[in-house]
Amino acid sequence: MKNLLTVIAPAALCAIAGACASDNAGNTPLPRVEWSSETVRTLPGEPAQYVQTFRVWGMPDSMSRLAFNMFARQMEMENPADTLVEIVPGYYTIASPRLSDAVSDTVEIRILTRGRMRSVCYSPDGVHGIGRNGGTFDVDFRRFDLLDDSVALAAAPLAEDIYRRNAELTADAAVPSVYEVVPSFKKVTLTGGETWVNPSTIEFKAPDSIAGESYSITVAEGKITLTADSSQWKRLGMRLRHFWGDGERTMPAAEIHDAPDLEYRGLMVDIARNFQRPEEIKRVLDLMAVYGLNVFHFHITDDEAWRLQVRSLPELTDMGSRRGYAPTGNESFLPQIFAGNGNPDAVQGTANGFINTDEFVDIVRYANGLGITVIPEIESPGHARAAIKAMAGREEFRMTEPGDTSKYTSAQAFHDNVMNPALDGTYRFMEKVVDELVALYGMAGVPLKAIHIGGDEVPRHCWDGSDAVRRLMAENNLPDQKAVHAYFVERVARYIASKGVGVSGWQEVALRHPKAYTDTLRPLMYSVNCWSTLPHQGQAGVVDDIYRDGFPVILSNVDHFYLDMCYSPHPDERGLSWGGYVDEFDALAGTPSQLMSQGMPKGIQGQVFAETIRGPRDLEVMLLPKMAGLAERAWNTAPTYSEATFNSIIDGETARWDADGYAFHVRQPGAVITADGRLMVNSSYTEADIRYTTDGTNPKADSPAIEAGQPVDIDIPAGGQIRVRQWVHGQPSVVTVLKR
Repeated sequence: MKNLLTVIAPAALCAIAGACASDNAGNTPLPRVEWSSETVRTLPGEPAQYVQTFRVWGMPDSMSRLAFNMFARQMEMENPADTLVEIVPGYYTIASPRLSDAVSDTVEIRILTRGRMRSVCYSPDGVHGIGRNGGTFDVDFRRFDLLDDSVALAAAPLAEDIYRRNAELTADAAVPSVYEVVPSFKKVTLTGGETWVNPSTIEFKAPDSIAGESYSITVAEGKITLTADSSQWKRLGMRLRHFWGDGERTMPAAEIHDAPDLEYRGLMVDIARNFQRPEEIKRVLDLMAVYGLNVFHFHITDDEAWRLQVRSLPELTDMGSRRGYAPTGNESFLPQIFAGNGNPDAVQGTANGFINTDEFVDIVRYANGLGITVIPEIESPGHARAAIKAMAGREEFRMTEPGDTSKYTSAQAFHDNVMNPALDGTYRFMEKVVDELVALYGMAGVPLKAIHIGGDEVPRHCWDGSDAVRRLMAENNLPDQKAVHAYFVERVARYIASKGVGVSGWQEVALRHPKAYTDTLRPLMYSVNCWSTLPHQGQAGVVDDIYRDGFPVILSNVDHFYLDMCYSPHPDERGLSWGGYVDEFDALAGTPSQLMSQGMPKGIQGQVFAETIRGPRDLEVMLLPKMAGLAERAWNTAPTYSEATFNSIIDGETARWDADGYAFHVRQPGAVITADGRLMVNSSYTEADIRYTTDGTNPKADSPAIEAGQPVDIDIPAGGQIRVRQWVHGQPSVVTVLKR
């Protein structure tokens, strides 16, 4: 029997539809849509394919189309009477003459899709209906379990391999001492005996000389004394209370001396693709303070949305922060991408929303109080679709050239997301936004150390059809479009620098440019994030080249520090996988000595891009525990903890995260069949509630329990499945499948 996962879109807002299928009181059932995926067997050498099936019934008479979001794929309708329209990459509508008959009979719509179904994040999301009047309405959307697809199941980690990995992580692992924390202290000297202390009443002292971020702790004679610059007191107090609690306890008497190896220890959070509200941003900042991270890279703009209010340019948020069903020609909001119910005014979910100026000022002040620098990012000249569309009606800020015949495709499959560097409107826009940011930091009373201008993933041929760019190239002796890109970066960087502000950018702004450009840009740059450093993608040596050119390198490698990558290949793990799989141990392993051949970086930064994030819980699961591995490596650049010791520390952290209300990722339980035919499971956690089933369904909280290391007799025929899942402080793992 297939497992059916239920994802019900909120029925609260159907205002624009005029044909909502529910009265919002639950008295009228929502139309029902079920989705499943089945891999199609292909011949060797041919591309993989799968069939997506939408089963639809109970649609209202006013039904026109069914809409959904999904990462862009080549798709073909099985029934020639059905049509599929891509409004923007990743947002599709299905039209079928059969949909109007779905009131009583089930309609099955099948779509042949190229590629393979990688994970639940590549399946449809934000499914909703569209009425004949152009309004949208909610549906009861249910997604079948991908573990029922044999190909998807085959890609999941083997139960026996997980068992071996869990055994490695728990081998000879002692309970961490009170002084084994993340990031680890540089030097701990036990001075003999134990003492009663209360971490909630730390005595703070200023050092005799300037200490920067260096500090010392004395635990002796019934008190904890922390000697540090006063700007560090709040952050360090939070850190110590997190690890040591806020009540009386005994602790070994000790002298601790600590300091970070790197001045820049960063975390980037994307709220453009899917929105996070200010209260969640503050919760992330609290985590950063606890783990010693001190730079918050705030990714507030991208192709999919503009999330910061700019009072002099209200179109940016009036249009750019709202997403929904937008037929061709609609200019009041952006077409739907990634998530949502098609309603640009919906307040639930992550599709719509922005940070207003007062909220932004408050976030900057809050971060500053924790010793954290906020670097806002204004993506340019690529990844700028939201800004381009929002400002299209303001001639003085127009960033595209009428009559431009350029044809290009960005990394995210857009064809209209690049600013034109030959237009005055482009620079008027960038300068206006820079001026507003400078003013906001002035209101906050906090120095603006840098503005991140993006600069990454500008697609080839994006200016081929621009007469203005051809003139710019001729007038400035620019040999190619890489030089045009460099012209834009240098001009914008000079303006930002004229305001006394540093410039940050992704690696493309600094990678393998002429010496004259490099010499001009180098003194203006605050940081350069080196992200795509995978040899198989032709990016070997990126970090070394940028370092040799004298730029301030921030190691941001996708295979260690992209926290939005899936934890594992399991089809139910949230995240992307284009850069591989990243868990807390991959982040821990990202030492500079392994990632660059000489010297040291200015810093290390983790990234959380938000394509697959649907709310605060998803963000926190991506952060925890990967963020702990990132923090350890950013504070201590040389290897410190073994994986087993680090795992035992994470095990202890789960209770603290739970107490503070954070969601976190739980690793899978391992499972094997013993030589005498019994089921044996193990876990990387000391306290886990492990449950199993033998009937092909996924374990629930009331399924039969099994203890790690305690074999049980099972009755299941050869060829059957045992499914195992664990909960740690109420947080679930994905399901481990053991084939008998």
